[in-house]
Amino acid sequence: MKPLLIVDGYNVIGAWRDAQKQNWSIDESRDRLIHALQDYSGYADEEVVLVFDGWQSDRRTTTEEKQGNIRVVYTHHGETADSYIERMVAHTPKYRDVRVATSDGLEQSQVLATGAVRLTSRELLRELNQARSQGLSGHRNDAGMQRNPLGGRLPEDTLQVLEKLRRE
Repeated sequence: MKPLLIVDGYNVIGAWRDAQKQNWSIDESRDRLIHALQDYSGYADEEVVLVFDGWQSDRRTTTEEKQGNIRVVYTHHGETADSYIERMVAHTPKYRDVRVATSDGLEQSQVLATGAVRLTSRELLRELNQARSQGLSGHRNDAGMQRNPLGGRLPEDTLQVLEKLRRE
């Protein structure tokens, strides 16, 4: 079973310096966080659940959407992401590795009490950047490899016949 990473979305956005520097709207910040976590989950091989508050929204029900390889949850009106996350952690089997990304001190205490691992929002953002840079550098290294190893093993006369066929 894959490890589980649960992310308090608005909490992470609030700690995201790039969002503040670039003056992204809340919608743009949300979209960028979703995309960053989709990339990350591919590199990290973790199940990722991103939770957004519905505390002050008019949303009547909690909704869950599968976006790429992550699950995005929007809680209903009056429910905080913290309470949703606490309930989710409490219902996760004890043998499963669970990490929760939040900078909320009370939430971190609750997470630690249930046996999950806490991760601050800044630590998560640092992990996202590191995974992306390592993934991109690995991709660049792969691109530099010999692209046609078969061509190097064929006799010259066979290569000429194949080239002639290709041009016809």
